[in-house]
Amino acid sequence: MATEYRQAMQRMAGLGNLEVWYTKMDVETVARGWESAAGEKEAATFRRNLEKTRAKDRMRALSKLTREVDGKLRIVSEPPLIVPLDELAGEDTDIEATVEKIIADYRDTLPEDRRVLLDGYRFVDAALKVVGVGSVGTRAFIVLMLGRDGGDPLFLQAKEAQPSVLEPYAESSVFDNQGERVVQGQRLTQAASDILLGWVKVRGIDGKQRDFYVRQLWDQKGSAKVENMDARALTAYAEICGTTLAHAHARSGDRIAIGAYLGKSETFDKAIAAFAESYADQNERDYAALKAAADEGRIEVAELPA
Repeated sequence: MATEYRQAMQRMAGLGNLEVWYTKMDVETVARGWESAAGEKEAATFRRNLEKTRAKDRMRALSKLTREVDGKLRIVSEPPLIVPLDELAGEDTDIEATVEKIIADYRDTLPEDRRVLLDGYRFVDAALKVVGVGSVGTRAFIVLMLGRDGGDPLFLQAKEAQPSVLEPYAESSVFDNQGERVVQGQRLTQAASDILLGWVKVRGIDGKQRDFYVRQLWDQKGSAKVENMDARALTAYAEICGTTLAHAHARSGDRIAIGAYLGKSETFDKAIAAFAESYADQNERDYAALKAAADEGRIEVAELPA
């Protein structure tokens, strides 16, 4: 990955500003590169995973995450993974009015044309939803909205945004809302980002204010199964990641300075490889410590349903 990143950054350094801005890697480009580099077996696996990703859309979310109650769609309750807001807040809280105010504040952060799109939907239900490992300890909510009828859903996901872990070592963010920091960063570094990316500040039922960024839920997002890759496939995947990261840094930073700093030698590549090995060793130590704590009863471990 480090080698491909360095080489891609040097290519970007030779391009004009608009050329860099319009450079992107679409799905078919990635698929063709994967098929030629990873081999026939991995290519077939990639295509199958791609079809699954394309099927992971709002209609699938509708079928998996909702059910009809008294003639109305409601998000299913599956604690601790999914907990509807009315179960969290109790009967004394006007959940609908609270969420509609939040949606209105979020709407103000969207470009005008996206506001028109959002205005075509009405609020139906919302829930707290446990998400991935990277978001452990933070809050995430899903919101169900409907358009012309029950077959026209829009699922939004609001994820809590906290200050960057790099902030203590760099300048403070120029954005007061950490959700805006995340959104503006994604818009800058991604050639194509979610059309409904926005942000909002919310006061929770515990009285504390938190920043969130908002995006669509299950709009054909997917991830590679690196744990199943052989060495050849993993190398091809790393090259794709390196190129994509270089594109993002070329859009958001001084690509000429970065390219010059990296140079043409393998010094950077070896430094990244050494860091990766150290990081992997640390992960193994952390896991061993966690497992020991669980085995000794110092922490409680519960298996979540599949």
